[in-house]
Amino acid sequence: MEKFPGCGGFVNMAVFRIVFAVVTSTALAAAMFLPASAAAEVVRIKDLGKLQGWRENALIGTGIVTGLAGTGDSSSNRTARQALSNAMSQFNLNVSPDQIQSRNVAVVMVNASLSPFSREGDTLDVTVTSVGDARSLVGGSLMLTPMKAANGRVYALAQGPLSVGGYRYDANGNVVQKNHPTVGSVPNGATVELGVSAQMATSRSQLTFVLSEPDYTTASRIADAINQKMGQGRAYARDASGIELTIPESQQQQLVAFVAQLESVTVEPDRRAKVILNERTGTVVSGGDVRISKVAISHGDIKLSIRNETTASQPSFIGQAGDGVRTALVTNTQVSVDEQSGAGFVAGSTTVSDLVQSLNRLKTPTRDIISILRAVKAAGALHAELIIQ
Repeated sequence: MEKFPGCGGFVNMAVFRIVFAVVTSTALAAAMFLPASAAAEVVRIKDLGKLQGWRENALIGTGIVTGLAGTGDSSSNRTARQALSNAMSQFNLNVSPDQIQSRNVAVVMVNASLSPFSREGDTLDVTVTSVGDARSLVGGSLMLTPMKAANGRVYALAQGPLSVGGYRYDANGNVVQKNHPTVGSVPNGATVELGVSAQMATSRSQLTFVLSEPDYTTASRIADAINQKMGQGRAYARDASGIELTIPESQQQQLVAFVAQLESVTVEPDRRAKVILNERTGTVVSGGDVRISKVAISHGDIKLSIRNETTASQPSFIGQAGDGVRTALVTNTQVSVDEQSGAGFVAGSTTVSDLVQSLNRLKTPTRDIISILRAVKAAGALHAELIIQ
């Protein structure tokens, strides 16, 4: 027992320590379970965009796949016959296209992507697609194919056996097929023959950081964060997607170190309120803090059933009434309406997350939730951009 000033008596220290521990633990637990919107979401600017000039370069070429087990282009395909004839002529074999009847070859398009800093000898993954009437590329091998960029120059050479994630077999009119056997790939199948180097800095020793999703607020925050970490006046937001940076004279020869320091700058990005609806799959995706104003919602199902019953009406005195009396078809129609009570409630100022949870408690189908969200948007109560896929 110890006495504290102002307590007017003695205090049991063991009890005091227990109460203090409980209060502290409760406060810590409350801090741990704060809403996500209350905690700042800080990310690296490296994850928000890229430097201007950093881009992939598309390569394309036309080649021939050989070694197919009779599943290649048909003999009526003049493109395949001409391509094979041209390939033979490179080895002093003069074969007329009309003399080629093989179905073991197929004409294909070859695609690859060249990274911004590819060097000679690097390898690229290649995608091969049939352009003729070949049934399958399973078991085929791509012949040496030059791959060109948009400027017409050859940057890589591709060749190698194909990897096809499917098959197609047919016999006597029966066909068994899995996936798309007319598309294949050659992992590391292309070798870079001419390297490229992306030009990031301008002649005025400036860099431009480009946001993946343009936003004025985020661009302004990134410029402020860069100036705080790397010195005032280094960056300014040119527009909603571009931030201009000036490279210090002392680091112009150490551009890699400067960019590495730049990419590590953290910032809290601003987000646009969006709700994504996929009607094909019934998927609803939105930010947890997208607001909805007070709105009344009532949703129900009406089932309309129409039944037609046709009977033949034949008078018993048909033989005595003359030619004007005959058998007639009579159709009786029955219409019934079954109206089921649906969900009806008033939603206060809340979020899309809370509204969806409330509708789920009422066992509302996902597609009905999509219809409700579209109606709430039309009523002007959903404060977000509605994107329907």
